[in-house]
Amino acid sequence: MSRTIHLLNGPNLNRLGRREPEIYGRTTLAEVEAMCRGAAGGDAIVFRQTNYEGQLVDWIHEAIDEPAAGIVINPAGLTFTSIPVLDALKMFPGPIIELHISNIHKREAIYHRSLMSPAATAVIAGLGARGYATAIRSMQDLLA
Repeated sequence: MSRTIHLLNGPNLNRLGRREPEIYGRTTLAEVEAMCRGAAGGDAIVFRQTNYEGQLVDWIHEAIDEPAAGIVINPAGLTFTSIPVLDALKMFPGPIIELHISNIHKREAIYHRSLMSPAATAVIAGLGARGYATAIRSMQDLLA
């Protein structure tokens, strides 16, 4: 049976491949999307990116109402600032994987405390762009 996994990306991730490649690598968001769709096999992927907090909240609401089987979210900078994103995630009844390209715990202190983690089933950080495919496979395991 096909399931739908929502993969949501926050601010500045549309700049992957060009933004601080020493931290985020050279893989573009389009390449990340292709990687995720390949890893998903028969499961449907709703892959989105926004630079706006309210849009991310709306997409989480859509995942709740659809309903989606699971959410993989890289909230980017909103990880450390957004109570509205956290509140939306807390309403989602299925598994949530919080994803970060870099190891946020190895970076500056401002990046050490995720507001999203209390709502997450699991957290993946520091695997680079390949962490996305890992997150899809992990979500499939959680849904099995």
